[in-house]
Amino acid sequence: MSNISENSITIEAPITDVAGVLTDLASYPTWSTAIKSVEVQASDETGRATKAKISIDAGVMKDRVILDYDWSKAPAEITFELDDADLLTEMTGAYKLIDNGDDTTTVTYELTVALSMPVPAMMRQKAERATIDLALNQLKAKLES
Repeated sequence: MSNISENSITIEAPITDVAGVLTDLASYPTWSTAIKSVEVQASDETGRATKAKISIDAGVMKDRVILDYDWSKAPAEITFELDDADLLTEMTGAYKLIDNGDDTTTVTYELTVALSMPVPAMMRQKAERATIDLALNQLKAKLES
């Protein structure tokens, strides 16, 4: 398994609002430029996606992936892992949310990817960090607009 890349951001919104945006996978293309389309393939009894087919275009990281989502620790933690992809052989991630007690939420996004072709670790980690930073900044913009 590769090393995990991560970053955090504080968003001026309550944890329930942040979790609500992260739970609505089908709406990701409306606020995330890296997510081109989302097709929810399976949901749990509360309507949260447990499997989704996602078209990703994050610069050097372009693929069609099927991700399995785990909501068992939500809203504090939302995790996903790769089920299938065209190019990626691994994609695991987590959004970790901390309620700061003042209607702000600290969000930490962790991401690990591996490709079917050899890519130097430094390039892979740089792409992961760029993807994480973009996702966090766009999540913040969505919630604070």
